[in-house]
Amino acid sequence: MDADNSALHIAQQDPYLSPYRHRLDERQNNFAVLEKTLTQGKMDLVDFACGHLYFGWHQLEDQWILREWAPNAERMFLVGDMNDWQESHEFQFDKDSFSGTFSLRLPASSITHGQRYRLRLYWPGGQGDRLPSYAKRVVQNPNTQDFDAQIWLEPSYKWQFDKVPKSFYQKPSSPLLLYEAHVGMAQEAERVGSFQEFRQSILPRIVAAGYNAIQLMAIQEHPYYGSFGYQVANFFAVSSRFGTPNDLKELIDAAHAQGLLVIMDLVHSHAVRNELEGLSCFDGTEYQYFHAGPRGYHSAWDSRCFDYSKAQVLHFLLSNCKYWLEEFHLDGFRFDGVTSMIYRDHGLGKAFGSYEDYFGDNIDEDALGYLALANRLIHTIKPDALTLAEDVSGLPGLAAPQQRGGIGFNYRYSMGIADFWIKLLKEYRDEDWPMGRLWHELINRRFDEQTISYCECHDQALVGDKTLIFRLIDADMYHAMSIETKHLRVDRGIALHKLIRLLTLFTAGQGYLNFMGNEFGHPEWIDFPRQGNQWSFHFARRQWSLVDQPELRYQQLAAFDRAILNLAQNFPEFAKVQPFLRHLNEADKVLIFSRGPFIFAFNFHPHQSFTDYGFSAEGNSYRLVLTSDAEVFGGFGRLQEPQILPCVDQQVKLYLPARTGLVLQTVED
Repeated sequence: MDADNSALHIAQQDPYLSPYRHRLDERQNNFAVLEKTLTQGKMDLVDFACGHLYFGWHQLEDQWILREWAPNAERMFLVGDMNDWQESHEFQFDKDSFSGTFSLRLPASSITHGQRYRLRLYWPGGQGDRLPSYAKRVVQNPNTQDFDAQIWLEPSYKWQFDKVPKSFYQKPSSPLLLYEAHVGMAQEAERVGSFQEFRQSILPRIVAAGYNAIQLMAIQEHPYYGSFGYQVANFFAVSSRFGTPNDLKELIDAAHAQGLLVIMDLVHSHAVRNELEGLSCFDGTEYQYFHAGPRGYHSAWDSRCFDYSKAQVLHFLLSNCKYWLEEFHLDGFRFDGVTSMIYRDHGLGKAFGSYEDYFGDNIDEDALGYLALANRLIHTIKPDALTLAEDVSGLPGLAAPQQRGGIGFNYRYSMGIADFWIKLLKEYRDEDWPMGRLWHELINRRFDEQTISYCECHDQALVGDKTLIFRLIDADMYHAMSIETKHLRVDRGIALHKLIRLLTLFTAGQGYLNFMGNEFGHPEWIDFPRQGNQWSFHFARRQWSLVDQPELRYQQLAAFDRAILNLAQNFPEFAKVQPFLRHLNEADKVLIFSRGPFIFAFNFHPHQSFTDYGFSAEGNSYRLVLTSDAEVFGGFGRLQEPQILPCVDQQVKLYLPARTGLVLQTVED
């Protein structure tokens, strides 16, 4: 499909895009020109994205060769355990002045497993130690806290489950149910967890909870643990805090064996400012990988911003996509910080109230070009791979296929929903919740693109904020979560926590995300070790023992989460049908909608229950298949189960207790 037809398609889906058809045409043409420029018409994009197969360490017969791109550098030495960290002629690189590439050849016997090393660069007016840009193993020195690259020659991993699990792809109408997880804080002990511990102890929990995909955070090496993995220094290196590359492969293999997709957070939106470990000022210039001047620095994140107009930068990032996808058999990527990438002002403080915001001078068309090529590359290598865009701006076409005029992501996140739940809890009394606005926020999405909804992710749990359950119950969680304890605030919190999750899941587009532990109401916030908390791990862990104790109410919340996920996974055509509003009453705080064969009835009123509450419906009768008020879910058991509700004169009447959600299913004739 040519660009003109693709632009026509996306504009037909959204008439407000009609005035911008020429801009959409230009974008698609620019993508094609960019790809042709990079490949020079002599190779395809998959062959182009092979920087990791040229740069870095590679063994050629009886030699090792190490290559590095540093055009501004004049001299480069390898220093490390292999030469007592001393410069010498034997370990000096040769430079190709035309390409800016340095290369060093060494006998195979010169390099052994586990050796630490760095590059020492000299440039006009300065010098500095650096770690190779394509380093695949980086470790921290426990004494100095600095980082070194490490020679890593572990045996090739032998995959047991070579292909991605087909359970999800065989049911394309099923929702994508993402379990967002951080390996380091996944254990209960007050320390950094490992890939092996996650594989052995956490994977079974995710499977039992009913999720079908894991979204792994903080995999790329990052010098500051408290950055949650979003200040990446070494883009090709598995974070050594959690284990070895083979440990990660074994984890992914085990997840596949249990039918789980594995999606990795990929941070290509910025890079850490560190110069020793990272890419910043690598060859003595600030512009080798990044923009020069103020544009090269992200003021809000204190990080460096890539220059996506440079072929070498695109080569590096596209090769990074290919490396992680092929080397670790991943099923896709969550692209972090997409909004920051595609707007010159990073979208900071913008409302995005006009379509002109998506086509004005503030757009970084080079970044859009990179994202389009990254999606094309990923889906060429692995057609079933999933790409997910973290974008708050609502850029049209971001999650539309490129054949239809889009950028090519499979999904986009509905990021405003979590923010709105927090806004309700912070700014409104329960009796004043605006039901009409709530409904609008839940379904405010582009229906021609696949979306993922969530009540809260890791953002809402970070220090300075609160999880939903902790915002609802607060300090009473410390002493009133026993099943035997009667407590008004806990009862309110438990009830609303269930309603929020049920409503968010079944108004979602095609996917739903949960952050690790929130499914059972994990208390408190996340605070990584830092000087301000005396480097404590107390809040950087998951207290699984809470949900394992039958006398606590966490088990009830976990049971409810399993029940609603099971309902969603067994919902025919979930991803293909949209919610339809049937009844909304602001005074009653009642919201009723249908989706496929199900009707969802919510009463958010803090104290008013309703009997014989009527609403329009079709069919002969409905079966009550789930109620949040069931005692097994921590409710009061005010509804009789099971029960059949007749539809008389196209109306159903039901008992709707306060702070309760009901799910009804059509009874087939």
